[in-house]
This record gives sequence, C-alpha cells and structure tokens, in this order.
Amino acid sequence: MRGLQAPAPLPVAERGRRGRWVVRLLVGGLLIGVVILGGTAFRVWQVARVDDRRPVDAVVVLGAAQYDGDPSSIFAARLQHAEALYKDGLAPRIITTGGGRPGDVYTEAEAGRRFLIDRGVPAKDVIAVGVGSDTLRSLQAVAARAEQDGWHSAEIVSDPWHSLRARTMARDSGLTAWTSPTRTGPVVQTRETQFRYIVRETGALLYYRLTHASVDTETSGLG
Repeated sequence: MRGLQAPAPLPVAERGRRGRWVVRLLVGGLLIGVVILGGTAFRVWQVARVDDRRPVDAVVVLGAAQYDGDPSSIFAARLQHAEALYKDGLAPRIITTGGGRPGDVYTEAEAGRRFLIDRGVPAKDVIAVGVGSDTLRSLQAVAARAEQDGWHSAEIVSDPWHSLRARTMARDSGLTAWTSPTRTGPVVQTRETQFRYIVRETGALLYYRLTHASVDTETSGLG
C-alpha cells in the first residue's frame, strides 16, 4: 500500500549499543542476586554461631517431630538446651510449641512439656502452646499467649541454622527476642548436614522477607 514503508533498520552501531545495555542489565541483576543470596547465607551462618543468652521472661522451644509423645532426637536436643537455660536461672518459664498432625494423640508442645516435666522441671513452669504447623504460626501463637499473660521477652531455642529466621519471625510477631541455639543433635553433626540446612534456611528466610509467609513443613519445626 502507498504511504506505508518498512521502518529503516537500526544502524549497526546503535544495535551494538542496545545489545551492550541488555547484557549490562542482565549481569547487574545477576550480581545483585548473588550479593543478596550470599549476604543472607552469611547472616544465617553468623547468627547460628552466636549464643545470645540473657535474662528473659521465657525460654521458647520451637517444636519438631514427636512420636506418640516421645520427642525426636532433634526436638529432644532443643528441649534439653531449654532445660539448661531454665536451670541457669535465665527465665522463670519454658514455653513449648508446635501443633500436631491428624491422628496424633499429642501435639509437639504437649510432648515437649511431658519430656521436661519427666526430667524434673516443675509443671507450673512449663506452658504448652500447641498451635501452629510452622515456625511463623507457632511464634504468633506464643506472642498472643505472652500478651495474655503479661510477659514480653523470650530466648528462642532451635537449631543453629534456624536461629536468624526464628528470631526475625518472633520480633515481627511482637516479641522481644534473642536466640540460644542448641549445639547437639543430628542437625549439627556433620558439615554436609550443616551446609544443607544453611542453604535451606537462606531460601526460607528470603521467601519470608518477600512474602511474610512461612515455608510450611508440616510441624518440622523448621517451617
């Protein structure tokens, strides 16, 4: 048709400049992603190495798997660490957390409470908050219980690599929180296991910061 002409092709130099800008943007985005990923992984590793114990209103133990009321080895390691903090006089109470799966007789929180009482911790000083199938919902339930009972500060006990995300979620939920991670249990035994959990927690923390939601792992205590 008359009056319609094909657009003139861009000069070779102009196409080259545009191509270089596209490459620069892609490389810049990749570098930013690497910096964010690497920085987050470093913070997960850094906080995992810190035992930030201090006097608080409560020691909060994040739940993990339990079997007919018996804590798994991961959960037992956390509970024993919380017991040591309590006996050192850091807090007047221990809060056990974690819900249950369909068909469970006990929640994780109840199993943890039974474990501590059997080891001599007074029943009046162990409070089970058996709500939540992941870290975020468990900590939100703990924060609601803290507001109800009139206390505010907490020492969060979990595995080292879980500490930064748990502390972040606890503070976002309204608790004044620090972390004292356990140094025993399967999660800290080998370098391969440690590396795997650091990678996992890096992704989970970035996901939480982007969405303010937890990675649901069905009451693993690492959700």
